[in-house]
Amino acid sequence: MAVQFIATPGGEKMAVLPAAEYQDLIDARDAEAAMREVRAGRMETFTEAEVDAYLASPNPLAFWRKRRGLTQAALAEAVGKSQAYLAQIEAGRRTGTVDVYARLASVLKLRIEDLLAPRSGDDAAA
Repeated sequence: MAVQFIATPGGEKMAVLPAAEYQDLIDARDAEAAMREVRAGRMETFTEAEVDAYLASPNPLAFWRKRRGLTQAALAEAVGKSQAYLAQIEAGRRTGTVDVYARLASVLKLRIEDLLAPRSGDDAAA
C-alpha cells in the first residue's frame, strides 16, 4: 500500500493514498459489515439455484412471494388486494402504487426497493 503521511497547517497528521487503494479499503469495510449482518442472521443469503430462480422470475415480487412460501391469493389478502391485481403486477401488466408496494414489502419483510425491478438502462450495482 503506497501511503504518504503529511501534516496539515494545523499540525494534524494525515494519510494520503491512491484513490484505488482507498476504494479497496472502503470495499473491505463494507464486505466485513455485510458478513457481520449475515452471521447475525439479519441478511439473507442465496444458493446458486436461488440466484438462478431470482434471475428467471418475471420480477422481484414474484421471486420473493415464492421464496416466502406464499400464494398470490394469500399475499393479496394480506395486503388487501385481489389475487388478480397481484397477478397483473407480477406479470408486468400493472404497476402498483407506492402504498401497495409498502404493504407488500412489510408482509414480505423486505425494503420496497427489493421488490422493484431495475428499469432498462439502470445500473443494478448502483
